[in-house]
Amino acid sequence: MAAQDFVIAYAAHLKRIGKIEVPKWADLVKTAAFKELAPYDQDWYYIRAAAIARRVYLRGDVGVGAFKKIFGGRAHRGTRPEKFATGSGAIARHILRQLEALKIVEHIPEGKEGHRKGCVAAPGALPGVSTCSSRWQGLSRQELLTFRLGSGCG
Repeated sequence: MAAQDFVIAYAAHLKRIGKIEVPKWADLVKTAAFKELAPYDQDWYYIRAAAIARRVYLRGDVGVGAFKKIFGGRAHRGTRPEKFATGSGAIARHILRQLEALKIVEHIPEGKEGHRKGCVAAPGALPGVSTCSSRWQGLSRQELLTFRLGSGCG
């Protein structure tokens, strides 16, 4: 399954279960200092949470600094050459704390069990991934978008 399709479908699942609380400032905030506007999509917070959960599940040992780099991009500086700028650390930190409360990820202190400092997927993490991904596997992109608006994984 393509990463984008999985993230869209898992975001729908996170929205449907209703355990992720979207902060009050979510409609006002930019996702990085180099961005000019806030995201247009109303569900951007769930999509970012699903993308972070997927990255932690696949990669592990990732923290806020890694997600700042992952969600960074090119900063336009007028007539000067473009330069890399990092994404928002506050958003990544807030989402990681919520995923930790849901027991999807767990925080690893520095040097524990041969890991670097950061977050790893919790044992039994992403509980609906295998069922959801098998259910979404044969669907077209249009059907996945209806999942996003509708039921998600159920």
